[in-house]
Amino acid sequence: MAQEMEKRINEVCVRILAASKSELYLHMRFLDVALAAFSYVQDPEMETLGTDGVYLYYDPAYLGGLYRRGRGEVNRAYLHMVFHCIFAHPWKDVRRRKKRACGLLGEGLADLLWEVSCDIASEAMIDSIPLHCVRRPASVLRRETYAVLGRKRRVLNAEGVFTALLEESPDLERLQQLRGEFYVDDHSFWSGGKRKTPNQRPKENWDDIRNKMETELQSFGQDSATGASEGLLEQIKVENRDSYDYRRFLQKFAVLKEEQQIDPDSFDYGFYSYGLSLYGNMPLIEPQESREVKKVEEFVIAIDTSMSCSGELVKAFLKETYSILRETESFFRKINIHLIQCDEIVRCDDKITSGEELEAYMEHLELLGQGGTDFRPVFTYVEELLAKREFTSLKGLLYFTDGKGIYPRKMPRYETAFVLMQKEFEEVDVPPWAIKIYLDQEEMEAYKEGIRDEH
Repeated sequence: MAQEMEKRINEVCVRILAASKSELYLHMRFLDVALAAFSYVQDPEMETLGTDGVYLYYDPAYLGGLYRRGRGEVNRAYLHMVFHCIFAHPWKDVRRRKKRACGLLGEGLADLLWEVSCDIASEAMIDSIPLHCVRRPASVLRRETYAVLGRKRRVLNAEGVFTALLEESPDLERLQQLRGEFYVDDHSFWSGGKRKTPNQRPKENWDDIRNKMETELQSFGQDSATGASEGLLEQIKVENRDSYDYRRFLQKFAVLKEEQQIDPDSFDYGFYSYGLSLYGNMPLIEPQESREVKKVEEFVIAIDTSMSCSGELVKAFLKETYSILRETESFFRKINIHLIQCDEIVRCDDKITSGEELEAYMEHLELLGQGGTDFRPVFTYVEELLAKREFTSLKGLLYFTDGKGIYPRKMPRYETAFVLMQKEFEEVDVPPWAIKIYLDQEEMEAYKEGIRDEH
């Protein structure tokens, strides 16, 4: 009898969730794949709802209570968890942000602040959707919170909310107040905390869903979402921006060259042992004293020193780059790096040929410029250096800037990357032949303060 009752309860709960999915789909068809991504699992041990990106776990009693309050409450909870996954909240690597927050709030409050920030980001997106199926009158606290955050951040993504709230140095009472207002689901399933399916790859699946959603919203969103897609598209673009890994990225500029070091791969222990057994103390094969390695030898770093770029952030960027350049496993001992400062004209060019010179340059760095922004003079200047045979195998140019300037029309003969520093998301159009990489200004500010994780 008990098993029959449990089965009927489960069937009712599944019908409730399926009905919510269908209603949301009818109003927001661009969410079709996202809404269908969950399988439903009953979990009476939990008190609310939760997801790991694969399953939607629910407590029947809690879900039934939501439904009695109205279908809109179930719709909001369902959409809340979908937005968590679309915005990649369960899989975010926010160790650097949390480490910065720990220094101000303590470890426990830093974790709570991140969870509250994710909930506010999801709820803010739902509250911005002008559809009856998810509409709910906003409380005074909710309206005040959105107003305060809106004055600080144009896009209320989780990272932006986290930073804005951190500026207030909230205490436990304040965070618990916000948690009570915006709490919807259990986050303990995130990052595999309670995962029942370790072989699933939810992050990759949701990355694919998000990429397809961006394409669909750009093409058809304004017709299909009755205005609901504009804010969502902006947040999706934020999540789909390229993250950066200099160690991997700078390998694009690597060249193959011999370097003086023992090559263990060319060493044959069979012949070596045979020689020792035959002659006593004379191995037949010695390891080679040089080997071919692929490392970075030559490239250009151009620094936009116009008034639109903060001098402190430029220094933080160079320090981050320097921390990679000084690693011998990535770069040859003898290098040829040109550090060019430029606004509307080339202000200076410092040639670096060794790690010692690079270290000295960083210690005595002085930025010149503060004029307008024109990227063309740097490319013209590099062409002049190539004509003078200043480089033998130039592979690439990194241009650190905010992206607001005049770009050259002609594609250069080397790889070019515009490294864009931004605090607020803003789409920047660079030439099609260039690579575009976004850096998070707040992450660089944290690095500038000396808060930096080991790679």
